[in-house]
Amino acid sequence: MQKSVTFKNNILNMAGNLYLPEGFDENKKYPAIVSVHPGGGVKEQTAGLYAQKLSDNGFVALAFDASCQGESEGEPRLLEDPNARVEDVRCAVDYLTTLPYVDQEKIGTLGICAGGGYVVAAAPTERRIKAVATVSAVDIGAMFRGEGSIETQLQTLEAVAKQRTAEVNGAEAHFLTYAPDTLEEIDENTPVLMREAYDYYRTPRAQHPNSPNRFLFKSVDKLMAFSATTQISDYLTQPMLLIAGTEADTRGYSEQFYELSNGPKELFWVKGATHIAMYDIPEYVDQSVNKLTEFFRENI
Repeated sequence: MQKSVTFKNNILNMAGNLYLPEGFDENKKYPAIVSVHPGGGVKEQTAGLYAQKLSDNGFVALAFDASCQGESEGEPRLLEDPNARVEDVRCAVDYLTTLPYVDQEKIGTLGICAGGGYVVAAAPTERRIKAVATVSAVDIGAMFRGEGSIETQLQTLEAVAKQRTAEVNGAEAHFLTYAPDTLEEIDENTPVLMREAYDYYRTPRAQHPNSPNRFLFKSVDKLMAFSATTQISDYLTQPMLLIAGTEADTRGYSEQFYELSNGPKELFWVKGATHIAMYDIPEYVDQSVNKLTEFFRENI
C-alpha cells in the first residue's frame, strides 16, 4: 500500500510516498527505511521502486523528493545542495519517528547513487539511523572535483562565482544537465555511465516530468565543497552494507566507503551489473533487495 505524505524540513513541506507492508496493522510496530534518490532523481523512480519492494518484505519505507526538487518545497528550484540533502535525510527520520506504527529504535537508510553518499554522510552523526545501506553509491563531491588539476577546479569555481554575481544582478539562471539530454549528444566517446543515464532518465524507461535533467550551475561550489567520507572512520559505527555492480564505473566509491569504515560492514557485488542497471533491471534489483532485506532484518 502506498500513500502520499508530507513532512517538515524546518519551514519547507517535503513530499514523500510512504509504502506500507501488505496486511498493514496500524496497531503494530514496524521497522522503517528511508530511501534516498540519486542526484536529479525523484521519488517516483528508483528510490520508490526500492521502497516499494522493501515494504513488500515487511518494512515501512519512505521515498521522498529532495528539498528544492520534485514536489518538495524550496527555492531556488533545482538546487543540488549536499548539506541540504543530508538534512533532508535527518528530517525524513524525524517524520518516521512521529508515526505510531514505526519502531523508533528500528530505522535504517538506503541511498542510491548520490543518495548513497548522502546517507553515508548523514549516518555518522545521526544516531537514530541504526543501519545504513547503499546501492551504486557515489560521493558526489568527489565526482564533481574529478581527477583534474587544482587549477582546473579553481577555474570552475571562478565561473560559478561570476554566475552568482550575474544572477543576483538580474541575469537568468544557468543550468547544467545530469545526463545527455538527447540521443544526438551521445557518440562513441560518451562514457557508459552517461549513455545509461540518458536511457534511464530521458526515455520512457524511467522519464518523469518532475525529473527534468537540470540543476543550477551555482550548485557546483556546494558540490565541490562536499565530502561524504569526512566522519566515516571515527563516527560511522552502525552496520553498513554497500551494494554495487561488478561492471559499475562508480564501484570505487563503494570500495572507498568500505575501506574507511571501522564499523561492521559488507561490500556486496552484483555480478554483471553496471551502475544504472542497479536502478531498475529486475534480475539485479531482486538480488539487491534480497540482500537489503537480510541486512536490515539483522541490523535494525
